[in-house]
Amino acid sequence: MGGELIDRALEYASRSSRYSEARYMEILTNDLSYRNSEFEGMDSGKESGYAVRVINNSIAMAYCDREDWGRLKEAIDHAVRISMKPGKSSIWEGNSIKDSWKVNQRKPIEDMSVEDRVTLARDFDSLMKSAGADVRMNVIHDKRTKQHYVNSVGSDIRGDVARLYYFYMVGVIENGEFEQSTKEYGSSSGYEYLDSLNLEERITSDVRDLHESASAPRPSPGKFDVIVGPEISGIVAHESCGHPTEYDRIVGREGALAGESFLTGKKFPFRIGSENVSVIDDPTIQGSFGYYRYDDEGVPSRKRYLYRKGYTDEFILNRESASMIGRDSNAGGRSSSWDMEPLARMSTTYIEPGDYRFEELFEGVRKGIYIKSFTEWNIDDIRFNEKYVGKEAYLITNGDLSGRVRRPVIETTTINFYSAVDAVGRDLEFSAGMCGKGDPEQGVDVWMGGPHMRLREVYIQ
Repeated sequence: MGGELIDRALEYASRSSRYSEARYMEILTNDLSYRNSEFEGMDSGKESGYAVRVINNSIAMAYCDREDWGRLKEAIDHAVRISMKPGKSSIWEGNSIKDSWKVNQRKPIEDMSVEDRVTLARDFDSLMKSAGADVRMNVIHDKRTKQHYVNSVGSDIRGDVARLYYFYMVGVIENGEFEQSTKEYGSSSGYEYLDSLNLEERITSDVRDLHESASAPRPSPGKFDVIVGPEISGIVAHESCGHPTEYDRIVGREGALAGESFLTGKKFPFRIGSENVSVIDDPTIQGSFGYYRYDDEGVPSRKRYLYRKGYTDEFILNRESASMIGRDSNAGGRSSSWDMEPLARMSTTYIEPGDYRFEELFEGVRKGIYIKSFTEWNIDDIRFNEKYVGKEAYLITNGDLSGRVRRPVIETTTINFYSAVDAVGRDLEFSAGMCGKGDPEQGVDVWMGGPHMRLREVYIQ
């Protein structure tokens, strides 16, 4: 690992700055794509560089992509000059921390050959084809990130994270109708993660469900009691809780980029739904795709309640946004690469499980719909008006499943969705995602999830 200049960079920046920090990142990536029985290619990349943040009368960043003290010094000098101009100059500094951490791998990504990766993708494609999928796409992505962070408070933290991501899309044509399914799996680990997923059963079942859904009737529009599965709970938690509680969105910093928040201008705590609903963002879950012990600003991670019993609780904060409201950072500062500033981001966001067994959720449902998964979703810029289209879905009559239905549509608002929840299951499942934000856009690895939930009197199209 490089980064030999990091201490020199911090010492030099500190001479002329009220606060300074330096970060060195080294990122190795591999991306492979396999589509409809054809290997489309594999791309391997390596990037590394320094990011130095200085604060005087304003905040400024310096970036350098090589071990060249002359270039790095020049970039720091430029940043210091900019930081002398008036502007935002507040940041939460915190305490000194010295530590190192690492994600262990049983099947290290470095040990996987090109042939190993191609074989994996080809086997998944063959499985999909034999199950009856007409359209097939498989993408395997792995990444190892080594990072060294120091700041003028005295922190010195080293991290080493391996992550694996698998995405697939399958499509079927049945009686002239097309249905498709996408799935995302991810973990902070090596390739042993794929062995734990039982993908043969998952993929075969997914393709079978698509064929059955394509032949199912559409539901008659009207009000139903609705039971949603963990996949829908997860996307709801991520989109209508995680994003609107990123504090930089609330204050408008991301207004022209990732979007704004319906929470702007509200008095907190603000009621968002029934007391049955709490939503958590937790970077400390080891093995999750959003796991980290320290964020990219050297702040120790911890579990945070974004919504608690129907009210807003914490916001997602990085060092800069924490200083805006006089709070400690809660380790939301994440950066997708060495040349990107850390933004307030999610990690693993999920609806907190309740007490109900799966069967109990159906009790008392005279006329309802069970929407297990989604094929499409959409949400507006402030994360308030939203739409979820069911993929695997069934009618419920007097507490029992009574046949498949195709593409039931929930169109609602964040407040109405959470207010309709009257029972929350005790189960919990997660899926992975690449969350985008910022300009240039930064994609960071996240998990999202939740339990089954029951909603009352929801209008279904």
